[in-house]
Amino acid sequence: MSAINPSVSHELVSVVIPIYNAEGTLDECLASIEAQTHRELEVICVNDGSTDASAEIVRGHAAHDDRIVVVEKPNEGYGASCNRGIATARGTWVAIVEPDDALPPTAYEDLLACADAAGGSTAVDVVRGAYWRTFPDEGGNEIRVSCPYRGRVNPQRQPFSIGDGVELLRHHPAIWAGCYRRAYLVEQGIRFPEVPGAGWADNPFLAETLFRTGRIAYTDDCVYVYRERDLREAESLAERAPLTPLERWNDMMDVAKSAGITDRRVLSALALRGVNYALITLEGAGEDTPGVSGLLERSMGRLDPDLVFSEPGISSAGRALFARVRGIDEPRGGGIAHLSYLMREGLYRMRTNGLAFSVRTALSRRGSRLV
Repeated sequence: MSAINPSVSHELVSVVIPIYNAEGTLDECLASIEAQTHRELEVICVNDGSTDASAEIVRGHAAHDDRIVVVEKPNEGYGASCNRGIATARGTWVAIVEPDDALPPTAYEDLLACADAAGGSTAVDVVRGAYWRTFPDEGGNEIRVSCPYRGRVNPQRQPFSIGDGVELLRHHPAIWAGCYRRAYLVEQGIRFPEVPGAGWADNPFLAETLFRTGRIAYTDDCVYVYRERDLREAESLAERAPLTPLERWNDMMDVAKSAGITDRRVLSALALRGVNYALITLEGAGEDTPGVSGLLERSMGRLDPDLVFSEPGISSAGRALFARVRGIDEPRGGGIAHLSYLMREGLYRMRTNGLAFSVRTALSRRGSRLV
């Protein structure tokens, strides 16, 4: 049981770490997992063909902690590594940790306490939490702010369906800020897409885990420390792999269709994500990049115009792009709704993270989207 709270479930948590050339941060990541107050852990380190010292670091930790399991395999990408780890797992719960991030000491204690309060593993399939975002400042120090949905996931009861906690779908997938009942993943056949590199494989996994159950629990405790290099990581990826964001979004739409999602709150969140990903693609790569134009047409063609034009989070640039790609007129009045949305977002971010960081975020977005 927990060393801090003996009432928290003693169920085993299998922590899957997909590792590829992470020697600079892996030691700190593993140390933060080893220091968890919830001691019943199985730490599955999947070395995805690293060419640096990652394997040596993992073996060094395994020599001193018998909870660590080392899986060696050729390089196949993030999704394949996560799938291999989940297939190896024996725990009641499965968690994902990326090797350049870290955990607060009570992460799994807090998550399991939340699940227990909602009925435990017999009543909950997914338990999610808030998380910290960290960035380097100009002086090389760390800036820490809370995630953009903290304080905003307020279902009337727990467990709940995703429509009642839709903020989890409107922002970064953050699949690592939570635990998943392993039997649920197996029963539903939930897997990561196995694509090269990272490939935004977390997006379809987010949809699979949240759309196929009505048994989600949430805690506002921050259970993860997510390191970001800068505020424009998405655009940088679109420059390197311009089709990836919208390809993974289409995977999410396929999941929504197969899961029979009809909740307008969920569909509106998917519309927001789809239009934002279209903007990211254009900003990062441009419409003349081979394959982009056709993918834009196919993607925007999957969206209901009423949903797009009534979603206040979609910017004027996003509305105009959608209307142009679809060859339809953009209705008037959306600018006022979006301005009101921006004001609410700005107030929330200033209240939670301060004025300086809010301004920095707004400038990085250049008015095109909000994350």
